Amino acid sequence: MNLKVRLAVMNFLEFAVWGAYLTCMGNYLGKAGLGEQIAWFYAIQGIVSIFMPTLMGIVADKYIQPQRLLGLCHLVAGGFMLGCWWMGVQAGFGNELPNKSLFIALYTLSVAFFMPTIALANTTAFTILKNNGMDTVKDFPPIRVLGTVGFIATMWFVNCAVWEDGAFSFTLAENSHKFQYTYMQFFVSGLLSLVLFAYCFTLPECKVGEKKGKTSLVEALGLNAFKLFKTKKMALFFIFSALLGMCLQVTNGYAGPFITSFKGSADAAIASSFAANNATLLTSISQISEALCILMIPFFLKRYGIKVVMLMSMFAWVFRFGFFGIGNPAMPGVLLFILSCIVYGVAFDFFNVSGGIFVDQECEPSIKASAQGLFMMMTNGVGATVGTLAAGEIVNHYCSWQGDYLLGDWQTCWFIFAGFALVVGVLFALVFHPESQKTSA
Repeated sequence: MNLKVRLAVMNFLEFAVWGAYLTCMGNYLGKAGLGEQIAWFYAIQGIVSIFMPTLMGIVADKYIQPQRLLGLCHLVAGGFMLGCWWMGVQAGFGNELPNKSLFIALYTLSVAFFMPTIALANTTAFTILKNNGMDTVKDFPPIRVLGTVGFIATMWFVNCAVWEDGAFSFTLAENSHKFQYTYMQFFVSGLLSLVLFAYCFTLPECKVGEKKGKTSLVEALGLNAFKLFKTKKMALFFIFSALLGMCLQVTNGYAGPFITSFKGSADAAIASSFAANNATLLTSISQISEALCILMIPFFLKRYGIKVVMLMSMFAWVFRFGFFGIGNPAMPGVLLFILSCIVYGVAFDFFNVSGGIFVDQECEPSIKASAQGLFMMMTNGVGATVGTLAAGEIVNHYCSWQGDYLLGDWQTCWFIFAGFALVVGVLFALVFHPESQKTSA
């Protein structure tokens, strides 16, 4: 099989695992008696990202080949995710979980081993491409697109799949036993993790760098990636990565409950609208946009450089939140929801994907995996944790669970999020001045 195709399959499975539950988990948590803890479930991803990607990056740089470590992490993550699914089965559909603490513990352990795989997948792809004389700026984005396709595929599957009375089917109509409202989303994620575990051991070798001479304790622990903070350009890059990372999980955690909440509207046209009853399917437009925007990254990076690309991302977040604030699921308001999903592609890709490429170009070969872990730590770790918990406090202040729906003053919430992104974008434009305005090809 063509090398690029093999890496594309790896990315497809990597993000399919995440897409199965990331955007629709909130709807299930509300039914399982954990609605007020939605922010914590997404913050957990950030908390473990503070240290796990960096630790696994160290292991990949020094001890275990990254593609093999990627597989082993998915084996563990998939096992714990299936544990979450089994707890849901035992509780039964529509019932609160009897042991919420155990469910949270299993979920935390699963996420702790999944989050490092995002950076490990990047390291594996970059290493294999370079070992075969390919250009990461040109060749990586098309490979990464398949990751987004995988994310979309499982979003659609979970949105439409129905499990009722032992029968499996697909539907777009309202149905209480859709996977997006049940524990079955965790089964899909766990099963795909086990598939990826096996697949990773078929990938080409990414040999661990040879140890040369004596190493310091800092080097032995892989902490020398933090020396990147000594450079003003990289220090500012990582600081703003954390600030922008505060936006990453907000819509993943709350877009589903927000759009679904319109089912509780007194307006029959809004309550029965396609969008209100298929929130996961609607938000998958975000990932379709993401797939298309990834292909634009090489052009924008070479033409405008990292600063302009990140600025585009920051202001796209302003529109992402703002459009949610003024839209609704019925016509013509649903068009604003669709626009919000379209700009998400720029908001996410022009930051996450281009940032990974930028870090790969700016650091030494001996710390590439550790540096990717550091980037992951600042964005999905520090940034996402603080941002998600803050967003949770804001949503819980203005909204509350009433039956199956999270109702309240959503508009104010979205406008607060948009205002934050705007401030970060203006500050970044004023203080970040990289030595080179264009990254090299």
